[in-house]
Amino acid sequence: MDALTALGTEVVFGLPGVHNLPLWEALAETGIRVVGVRHEQTAGYAADGYARRTGKLGVALVTTGPGAANTLGAVGEAMASAAPVLVVATDIPSTLRRPGVVRGVLHETSDQQAMFAPVTKAGFTVHRADQIGTTVHRAARLALQPQTGPVYLGIPTDYLREVTPPREPPAPPAERVLDLPDLARAADLLSTARRPLIWAGGGALRAEAGEAIGDLAERLAAPVLTTFGARGLLPIEHPCLAPNPVHAPEVGQLWDEADVVLAIGTDFDGLMTQNWLMPAPPKLIAVNVDAGDAAKNYRPDITLVGDARRVVESLHPQSRPGLDELTARLAGIGRRVRRRIRDEEPQAADFLSTLEEVLPEDATLVTDMCVAGYWVGGFHRVRGPRRLAYPMGWGTLGYGFPASLGAGAAAEAVRGGRVLCVTGDGGFLYAVGDLATLAEEQLPVTVVVVDDGGYGMLRYDQDQEGLPHRGVDWDSPDFVGLARSFGVHADRVSGFGRAFRRLLSEFVESDEPNVLVVRAKLKPPLNTSPRWYRKQSA
Repeated sequence: MDALTALGTEVVFGLPGVHNLPLWEALAETGIRVVGVRHEQTAGYAADGYARRTGKLGVALVTTGPGAANTLGAVGEAMASAAPVLVVATDIPSTLRRPGVVRGVLHETSDQQAMFAPVTKAGFTVHRADQIGTTVHRAARLALQPQTGPVYLGIPTDYLREVTPPREPPAPPAERVLDLPDLARAADLLSTARRPLIWAGGGALRAEAGEAIGDLAERLAAPVLTTFGARGLLPIEHPCLAPNPVHAPEVGQLWDEADVVLAIGTDFDGLMTQNWLMPAPPKLIAVNVDAGDAAKNYRPDITLVGDARRVVESLHPQSRPGLDELTARLAGIGRRVRRRIRDEEPQAADFLSTLEEVLPEDATLVTDMCVAGYWVGGFHRVRGPRRLAYPMGWGTLGYGFPASLGAGAAAEAVRGGRVLCVTGDGGFLYAVGDLATLAEEQLPVTVVVVDDGGYGMLRYDQDQEGLPHRGVDWDSPDFVGLARSFGVHADRVSGFGRAFRRLLSEFVESDEPNVLVVRAKLKPPLNTSPRWYRKQSA
């Protein structure tokens, strides 16, 4: 706990168990806020939500064996989305461990750290009590080092009761010197491009490169396409910001006609590229902290390795004319995309317009893997960096509500406002027991549960294949009554019309947590794989 305090930790999320009770005793002597949850997976997701909202380390404290294993789905999402999360798990007492033998000690596994290997940047297990503090520092710094991601730390429970002398934390690593031998060549290529385009990913947002990218885009008169992980990178009124998403043909045309693409902090994953049906650009310049990551899907002509903000600030191409024309063109594309939404799914148009009108300026959106969440991730105009948490890294159902608890707990740290969670009925049921946490902590969270009586996306998939509905329909519980039983204010509405707008406006202005249940069925948007236009036209 001294180590976490020294690292500036303000909030941790966890669940007590027989092996980790000393952690809770030690926490009581610190200024760290402890948010107790009702499931270890919630601890992982909440730490992720906190990390994405703040850019700081999210910490989950869990117990041995099944407690640790319960976090794996959440840790996998953090890994896929580069959220800096530290999972601190106890392990069985070192005195009872026998190498190569599972003896049947309570909660014992043969190799607990190994369970986390596929879904973390690294794992550590301490072998002496006096290693704990320095290992916490090492693990935390690794989690926060670009590319950020989750790290596992295991501590045999008997070490938590030992007394060790204080030790100085290890010195932080020195900042790397930029070495960019191809910088001038990249600037020349951008200067001579006829139709340059900037593709900005989550790495650009995490590096706080928005202002530098915005300035560069204006000099080049280049449209900026943002991935799911980079939503909010530029202000919504920026003259070069292209409408979301690239999955709309009107927006995708910008990619198709570009002769030079500057890709910043991205690996061009399958979800953004429609499984790489987007054609490779004639010329590609990649900015990334990892050259291998930059080249794994589209081969760059030039790779600039380093922090996105520092690299972009070092680029000085010649200015190009055409900014006013580009801005007018992007506005026209935006109008056509909005018209497409209104024609294809009027309820989604109502939903998106309500969010734009009633959400406070400093609100944060956290979505789940649900149809309404896909509309938000694809088409909502995010007002600032770290204002959207969208689980399209690993695509974990059940992310939204528990992650919103972490984002809500981060409100003080970032002087932020309301958190709006958009989830489906199926995803909400994954962590519905943590309504207890929502009520207990009085977090500034509004939960919108879109109840379509089942798994709406899977139902759509079956309909597309001409298959009967199997396993996708159910009679939902009384979500309003359930929320109220935990002491959380709740109400219900049908559809996304005026009643929804009025109630949501009231709910997001409240100082208390609340749940709004919406009975509605939405058609999936263009950014979901069954509707990818390139796949249909290939």
